[in-house]
Amino acid sequence: MVWVIAHFPEVLMTLGVLLLVIEVAVFGFATFILFFIGLAVFLTGLMMQFGWLDVTMNAALWSSALLSLGLALILWKPLHLLQNRASSQSSQSDFAQLTFRLSGDVDMASDDVVYPYSGINWKVRSEKPLKQGQIVRVVKTEVSIFWVEAVEADDAGQSEG
Repeated sequence: MVWVIAHFPEVLMTLGVLLLVIEVAVFGFATFILFFIGLAVFLTGLMMQFGWLDVTMNAALWSSALLSLGLALILWKPLHLLQNRASSQSSQSDFAQLTFRLSGDVDMASDDVVYPYSGINWKVRSEKPLKQGQIVRVVKTEVSIFWVEAVEADDAGQSEG
């Protein structure tokens, strides 16, 4: 117990880092509460280490509480926006290399052309109108829908599904 009192700032900084690690590693930065508390506890220990704050339990509790509140007020909105920012990257699906020949005309609203794949009859749609017999490649998938585009002449040598 004497060691903890003698090294109180270091204990606080370690506890703050531990809370930050738990927030990121366990909760995946989904909640910000441990982040704000961990950062406040770390900063309190740092201020005690530099002598800017008395090394007492009362000072540690008040400082941590006020810093947590201040950090939450200042950082909540930017962190929330950062967390909810949508990724602009288009992810490649397992179907990205799937090519096949159309059995009918397709457009954005077509439901009559289907392509059987992996035990599912996928509806085939395209942003641009495509004609029966064209070779197409899957570019995007939705629930039971393949979105396709025409394969260029130099890509037509790829294997057909």
